[in-house]
Amino acid sequence: MSNVSQTAPAAKLGTRQLSLRIRMGRLTPSATALTALATLLVALAVLAPVLATHQPNTVDMAAASQDPSAGHWLGTDALGRDLYSRLLYGARVSLLGPALIITGATAGGVALALLCAWRGGWLDRVVSRINDVLFAFPGLLLAVLAVAVFGPGLTAPVVALAIAYLPYMARIVRGVAVRERRLPYVAALEAAGMSAWRINLRHLLPNLTPFIVAQATAAFGSALIDLAAVSFLGLGVQPPTADWGLMVSEGQSSLLAGAPGQSLMAGGLIVLTVVVFNLLGDTMIARTHQEDPR
Repeated sequence: MSNVSQTAPAAKLGTRQLSLRIRMGRLTPSATALTALATLLVALAVLAPVLATHQPNTVDMAAASQDPSAGHWLGTDALGRDLYSRLLYGARVSLLGPALIITGATAGGVALALLCAWRGGWLDRVVSRINDVLFAFPGLLLAVLAVAVFGPGLTAPVVALAIAYLPYMARIVRGVAVRERRLPYVAALEAAGMSAWRINLRHLLPNLTPFIVAQATAAFGSALIDLAAVSFLGLGVQPPTADWGLMVSEGQSSLLAGAPGQSLMAGGLIVLTVVVFNLLGDTMIARTHQEDPR
C-alpha cells in the first residue's frame, strides 16, 4: 500500500502531461490558415453534389474543349464534360483514397508500435526486421503489383499503399511510445495493479494521440501523390469516374492540342492539397515538440 501511495504523484504527472499535450487548439495564424484550407477542400468534396453545376459524366461532343464561359465556369474537356463539376467530384475519390490509406496504416502501425514498446525483447526485434523488409518495397510498386493480381480500381491500390505506409507509422510512433513507456507514471499505474491493456488504451494512446495525428496529417500528402500516380497510369479508378490523377492523364491529348485546362487544374489541385497537408502536418509536429520538449 505504501508503494502505491509513493507512486501516486507520478500517476498524476501522467494526467498533467496528457492535459498539456492535447492543448492543440491554440493554433498559430499560419496553422489556422492551413486548417481552414484543408477544411475547405474536404467541404468541397463532401458538397460536390450540391455545388456542381452539371453531372460530371455527361458527354456533350457539341461542347467539347470549350473555354471557360457562363455555361461552363472552367470550360469543358475533350468529351464536352464540365470541368468544374468533374473537379469537385474528383475531389471525393482523390481525398477519400489517401484518407483510407492513412487510416489503415495508422491503425495497424500504432497497434504494432504500442505492442513493441510494451513487450520489447525478441518481439520488438522481429517486428523491426519485418518493417525493414517492407521499407525495401516502394509503395507505388506494391500498388502496381496489387492491381496486377486483383485488377484495377480503388480497393487494391488503397490496401497495398496502406501496407506500404504501415511500417513508416509503426517506426515513427514506436520511438515515442518507448520513451513514454519508461516514464514514472507508467510504473506507478503498474504498481497500482492496472492491466497493460488499460494502461495502453487509457494513458499511453491518449498521450500519443497529438503526435500520431500530426504524423498522419503529414503522410496524407504523400499518400495522395502515390494514389494519383496510380490513377495517372490507368491502374486506379476507371473512366468515366472523376479523379484528379486520372484527369491529368486524360487531359494529355488536349494539352498537346493547346487546351491545357484539364491537366493543369487537376494537377494544380493535387499540388495545392499536398502542400497544405504537408505544411499542416509539419506545423502540428513542431507544435507537439513545443508542448513536450523532452
